[in-house]
Amino acid sequence: MKNKKKLRVALLFGGRSTEHEVSLTSAVGILKVIDKNKYDILPIKISKNRQWLLLDNLQSLDSVEKLKNCDGSLVIVGDPETKGFLKIEKDGAKALRLFHEPVDVVFPILHGTFGEDGTVQGLLSLSDIPFVGAGVLASAIGMDKIMMKQIFFQNELASIDFIWFLRKDWEKSPEVIQKGVRDHIDFPCFVKPANTGSSVGISKAHNEEELPDCVNRAAEYDRKILIEKAVDARELECSVLGNDNPEASVVGEIIPCNEFYDYEAKYILSESRTVIPADIPEKIAEQVRSMAVAAFKAVDCAGMGRVDFLLERETNRIFVNEINTIPGFTPISMYPKLWEASGLSYSELIDRLIELAIERHKDIHQSRFWKE
Repeated sequence: MKNKKKLRVALLFGGRSTEHEVSLTSAVGILKVIDKNKYDILPIKISKNRQWLLLDNLQSLDSVEKLKNCDGSLVIVGDPETKGFLKIEKDGAKALRLFHEPVDVVFPILHGTFGEDGTVQGLLSLSDIPFVGAGVLASAIGMDKIMMKQIFFQNELASIDFIWFLRKDWEKSPEVIQKGVRDHIDFPCFVKPANTGSSVGISKAHNEEELPDCVNRAAEYDRKILIEKAVDARELECSVLGNDNPEASVVGEIIPCNEFYDYEAKYILSESRTVIPADIPEKIAEQVRSMAVAAFKAVDCAGMGRVDFLLERETNRIFVNEINTIPGFTPISMYPKLWEASGLSYSELIDRLIELAIERHKDIHQSRFWKE
């Protein structure tokens, strides 16, 4: 019996966002565990200066530091006829040689802007390459917290009240914004850039005196800023997997070491804890799971998504906080850990996501793209 042909998988990581290092960490986790008997891996790093580099010496890429310092050949995404990438190598002082690097599927593990926001997904769609995760629309909505919350409200998914404004509005009339916060949100409140992940640029204003510094910090990262009411709540997370018929994992809880689960608490300090499954009544767990699937469908997500919730301590009300369309993917990240607790191992999860990517690509191609 002939051996089944290996799939060529391009693992795409790095990127231009503030979450570049987080992406490298996720990539290391996948590279260590992905089944090399099933897949030929093409590790492609998007450097901070925007170059796409096909890295050599796959077996040696076993740490964030090595990924950070490793160089490679420039690649560009080919046209739809090539079904992959073109590797560019110098031949002499000026001449260039192009080598075709076909792939069966791309696994983007890019976090934040210019990777998780629909930009890369659009490029891969134009190139007609199957890719893991959400498409253009869901990626864009999942990145923009304002649009995301509006979609949640429209689908009757409870979310925290908020206001939003542009950076130019704040620069022009800060007193108008401050009045809006007093009248509609009150203190304490959270101030967030609309388009960042990993809690980058997010801070908590306990009173009106702290608000300007919080807004200015958020404005460093985005032109759109939202302010939402702070609630005394437990932080719950649920992983979702699938395309048109998604499934939810068990529910986990984050117990942050800081006042809230900010970047420092996530990636720098080691005192934050996770509890899987969360110590909550089964009725609440089922409600969270149901809302997670509903949020996934509301934004038309695909492949994977981690939905974050707030469970108000006093009332047990559940609020959808956000959906992450490319969640952290190290072996100790919540997305794979929640699936592991649900009976799906890390390597099996990778297999399933690749299957879902190919399945969705075939489904998309059942649609007609031109009029005969």
